[in-house]
Amino acid sequence: MKQKFPFSKDIDLAFKNDPPGLWMSAVPKGCIRLNSGYPEPALVPSKGIKEAVGRLLDEEQDLPLHYIGSPRIPALKKFIQQRMLKREAEISEEELLVTSGACQAIDLISRILLDGEAVVAIESPTYMEALEVFRNYTEHFMSVPTDANGLDTGRFEQMLADRKEQGRTLPRVLYTIPTFQNPTGTTMTPERREHVLKLAEQYDFLILEDDAYGELGFEEKPRLLKAMDANNRVLYVGSLSKVVAPGMRIGWVAGAEKLVTAMKWFKKDLDHPFAQATMASYIEGIDFDGHIKELTDAYRRKSSTMIAALKKFLPPTVSWYVPEGGYFVWVNVPGADTAKMLPQAYAAGVAYVPGRYFFLNQEEGTEFLRLSFSYANEQQIVKGIELLGQVIAANVEQKVE
Repeated sequence: MKQKFPFSKDIDLAFKNDPPGLWMSAVPKGCIRLNSGYPEPALVPSKGIKEAVGRLLDEEQDLPLHYIGSPRIPALKKFIQQRMLKREAEISEEELLVTSGACQAIDLISRILLDGEAVVAIESPTYMEALEVFRNYTEHFMSVPTDANGLDTGRFEQMLADRKEQGRTLPRVLYTIPTFQNPTGTTMTPERREHVLKLAEQYDFLILEDDAYGELGFEEKPRLLKAMDANNRVLYVGSLSKVVAPGMRIGWVAGAEKLVTAMKWFKKDLDHPFAQATMASYIEGIDFDGHIKELTDAYRRKSSTMIAALKKFLPPTVSWYVPEGGYFVWVNVPGADTAKMLPQAYAAGVAYVPGRYFFLNQEEGTEFLRLSFSYANEQQIVKGIELLGQVIAANVEQKVE
């Protein structure tokens, strides 16, 4: 007899969806990984972190290994406040919560704001893991188009006006990655940033600003929505995963004190004191601005290498956005189904992520794919794009015939 368990109705709602991580198929050994949104291995400061751990344990002995943790931990919050102030967002200690990565921050925001009746406005396409989190709490979404300038706020305004006129529920939260978006690599213009904040006031919703890639601008870093937020509409989510080490799981959320306090109720003591202490020890021993420059110089070169290879090896019908920072290039392959094409790419020796996984309605994304220039080295990037070009050309030609 099949055993029944007393799951809550909310868990039953989540189980209606595909399992999380379905998009992350096993990549055959030897494939060039243009699918991986990970830092370049050589840029992960393993030596510096090893030294930080040694310094931490030599100076503090057992303290970092206890529940309460190291006396260094408050310095991590101060560091985060300083980094945000550098980008014109002044955050008090009471408005800041350190989390176990950006995904825990997104989940905590969802727990305190969402229920089965809530509507979440999302970019189309958007970060698939955030979409997985939101689907655990609600089935109601507004999918807002994006273009080369990020979220199409003009279209969003029309959609909001239509919903209001029809008496339909307005969004409680807009989730956006305005800077070096995942998956498209695009950046919202200053005019659109101002517009979306005005819409938040007019239609009374909050904005979840995911800024996981915001430090990785190849030229100037755009102004944060949080820095422009005069009315506490923005919940800002940051992360050190893309600029230090993803396995450390250091993220944070900054927002109105009342909202942050509510998140603390659910986070309770689910900290990683040793990881936070290690990160605090690491950052006290380095020039962080110099570290960020090293990263952006490297990723700028790798992005340029990928764009040049795309121009050289991909058919002329294929197009893409040129990123100004971050990790990703978003590619449109008219006439192809990139999910069905993926096994051919694996057989050829290159991996990517099919675009369908970044859309609420996966039928919208069949002709797109996401490439990452962050993980592979420049030689691998060029070879990988050459192989991908051959696979795409074969599929587009078949379609034409």
